[in-house]
Amino acid sequence: MNPKLLFWIPALLRLAFLFVTAAVCWWISGPIAGLAVALLLVLGQLYLQLSYLSQLSTWLDDLQNAKLPDGWGAWTDVFSRLYRLRRDDERSKGELTEWLARFRQAMHLLPDGVAIMDDVLFLEWCNPAAERHLGLTLERDHGMRVTNLVRHPDFIDYIILGRYEKPLTLRLRDRKLICQIIPFENRRQILVTHDATESARIEEMRRDFIANASHELRTPLTVIVGFLEIASSTPDLDPVSRQAHLSLMTEQGRRMQRLIEDMLTLSRLESVDYPLRPEPVRVAALVEEVLQEARALSGGRHSVTASVDGPDIVGSLEELRSAFGNLASNAVRYTPSGGTVHIGWQGGDGKSTGPQFVVSDTGIGIDQHHIARLTERFYRVDKSRSRETQGTGLGLAIVKHVLLRHRATLTITSEAGKGSSFIVTFPGP
Repeated sequence: MNPKLLFWIPALLRLAFLFVTAAVCWWISGPIAGLAVALLLVLGQLYLQLSYLSQLSTWLDDLQNAKLPDGWGAWTDVFSRLYRLRRDDERSKGELTEWLARFRQAMHLLPDGVAIMDDVLFLEWCNPAAERHLGLTLERDHGMRVTNLVRHPDFIDYIILGRYEKPLTLRLRDRKLICQIIPFENRRQILVTHDATESARIEEMRRDFIANASHELRTPLTVIVGFLEIASSTPDLDPVSRQAHLSLMTEQGRRMQRLIEDMLTLSRLESVDYPLRPEPVRVAALVEEVLQEARALSGGRHSVTASVDGPDIVGSLEELRSAFGNLASNAVRYTPSGGTVHIGWQGGDGKSTGPQFVVSDTGIGIDQHHIARLTERFYRVDKSRSRETQGTGLGLAIVKHVLLRHRATLTITSEAGKGSSFIVTFPGP
């Protein structure tokens, strides 16, 4: 039915009831009584309408706390529709509040920085990542011009020139940031910042790794190719020289083989396609095996001992053999003849610290400024001595990745000229 008819039909019926009542009083008590009753009924209707208007005005002044009246007559439908509008508005407001909370939570968890500015670059809002990247504090810097907060010449030029098609890369607060401004609406701009420091570090490590690997492989290849050229150009080379050349080529070939094997091991340890396969590890047997290998490498030039006083663990036997063997062989290589090397396995405190594998020696020791970089690929304290000991420069890097996979830590204590201790600590129970 037409909404207008729904309003006018009840209204006309109420007016008809009023006139009928007045007419009945006129007929029973005369015209004066009929007019008096009609006047009273009109005044009552007027009072009722004004009363509801007053209640409506009071409710409009305080939408949140004032109670919406029930109404009578046409007001019943009016108040009912107002009630539904308020209920829908509250539901929409609740949904909007929930979505706003979700948006704020998402922006807080976002690793990239997001800052919203108006058309004259005054800061309106930013997430915690933007605060860290740009050194901002939302409570303190809200309403301030961003170019006054980030005082970097390249950043200011980027904003002033307005060339936002390409992002800006800059060094800020010891971090490498990629910034870009995105126009938003008519009077808003979004500043997005991405921290590329870790990506740059990984890229630098990749370049260094390729350069170092190429350098390490070039030396033995040069030796082998050089001797092959001599052998091919000198058919009547005497047997003694030929044998010396073959021995050197064999040594350099084995050096390349060790280097490639270590590089493949590192690649496998870093691969997500090569998950850790834990198994029970009998540590006493593993330590005995490492001890025999260390003694064989020493050739009787050192006193190599071992002790086991700790529990068995769960892990990858092959990976732990590689890590423990690298630590023991390094101790033998960098300890002069007559020195001592001790390999130990001991229990932890049973609380926060688990069992420990310790390799200590009385070797040449390491200066303190080298210790933090010992587990880097191809990092050597003394390059000439590393060549003498036939190390690849990847042993401690392999140890580091094996321990990461076993949630263990490596602690190095050393003093130049007095020896070193390498302590592997496994997680507690």
